Amino acid sequence: MDTLLLLKAAILGVVEGLTEFLPISSTGHLIVVGSLLNFNDERGKLFEIVIQSAAILAVMWEYRAKLGTVVGGLIQKQEASQRFVINVAIAFLPLAVLGLLFGKHIKAVLFNPVTVAITSIVGAIFILWAEKRKHTVCVESVDDLNWKDALKVGFAQALALIPGTSRSGATIIGGLFFGLSRKAATEFTFFLAMPTLIAATLYELYKERALLTSADLGMWMVGFVASFVSAFLCVRWLLRYISSHDFTVFAWYRIAFGLAVLILYYSGTITWQAA
Repeated sequence: MDTLLLLKAAILGVVEGLTEFLPISSTGHLIVVGSLLNFNDERGKLFEIVIQSAAILAVMWEYRAKLGTVVGGLIQKQEASQRFVINVAIAFLPLAVLGLLFGKHIKAVLFNPVTVAITSIVGAIFILWAEKRKHTVCVESVDDLNWKDALKVGFAQALALIPGTSRSGATIIGGLFFGLSRKAATEFTFFLAMPTLIAATLYELYKERALLTSADLGMWMVGFVASFVSAFLCVRWLLRYISSHDFTVFAWYRIAFGLAVLILYYSGTITWQAA
């Protein structure tokens, strides 16, 4: 296996792991870095699916105790576990339904650098607004959510259909606007990521199954491990970070990233391929 290719796989794996669960755009980062590494072709798209699955497994491993409790509670027909699963399912529905109805059209029309840059900057403005306004907490933990809270967060997540918005950014900041504590908004984002990203990964793997080849196994393994480790560390860091910090730093980063995308694109440094 080409050593340079393995290095590219490791870099992209780290980028995926670090950006998937932070309130920044993982899609935008992967496209920019993939383009700079000359790895944005069809093979690269399939690779992104593989490393995304690693990020999902990382957050599932971090919350394995909670997941085990929920599964055990479902077996014992405990109301708290049933309510938790129903809330996640309700929050998952808006993105799933709207994605099936409009996903292809949105990608065809909005999947471009200008959209990613603008949505990154607009998202930053919403983060700054969310942090500046008075934050009244009505939901302290994920176990306190009701179905209406879950549905509102689900519609916020659906905004991530627009490239560059950031799924985690939309759900976390949406949660803050809807009265969730920082911890509840962040953790519910992680739990909601599980069915959302699993469904997206399986769907994309099915679509791109013709590209599956054992020749790329080494590259996938390197990227998978890099993504898993970086995502795991990132999730743990973020949970510690929000205990004493707000999300303002991510807003300024999004603005810088959006401007960088525009500069790199119009200077011809990066190329942008259709989704």
